[in-house]
Amino acid sequence: MTEYKLVVVGDGGVGKSALTIQLIQNHFVEEYDPTIEDSYRKQVVIDGETCLLDILDTAGQEEYSAMRDQYMRTGEGFLLVFAVNESKSFENVANYREQIRRVKDSDDVPMVLVGNKCDLAQRAVDGRTVADAARAYGIPMVDTSAKTRMGVDDAFYTLVREIRRMFKKSVCFTIPDQLLVLFWSWACSQ
Repeated sequence: MTEYKLVVVGDGGVGKSALTIQLIQNHFVEEYDPTIEDSYRKQVVIDGETCLLDILDTAGQEEYSAMRDQYMRTGEGFLLVFAVNESKSFENVANYREQIRRVKDSDDVPMVLVGNKCDLAQRAVDGRTVADAARAYGIPMVDTSAKTRMGVDDAFYTLVREIRRMFKKSVCFTIPDQLLVLFWSWACSQ
């Protein structure tokens, strides 16, 4: 069974824990209790493949920012979560994305842009702005509501699909390169 290390990042109060707990336990947590770091595991079937999701729910508060590099190094894919009713949380997504790319030393890191709290009537970030950002980043976007469970599975499952897609892409490029190196090593030694 394949295990996927998923990391949920975003500002404090955007609903990272609520999304994760909704996925794992099928219920909505009403009260806000700032997270330092919590880990969850769940076995799911995505596109016919049974897999284990190892989900790290991270701290959004700035005082825990020193921990970020460590979990960014170990994560395979990232949910970039913002609250649709807080424009600052959307603006800060760019900072999380850049930090992930810097720590991973790669432009090709599996990520999904997640607009949470879509059940709220008041939006500070319009859908077109989010779609434009996702397109510019080259990543999928998913609208969610941890409260109503809308899009919760889709957000996590889309991230797993992104990890699979990037893994296939990297295997396709690295295996032929490795074979070429082996061939040239062999040919030059003859």
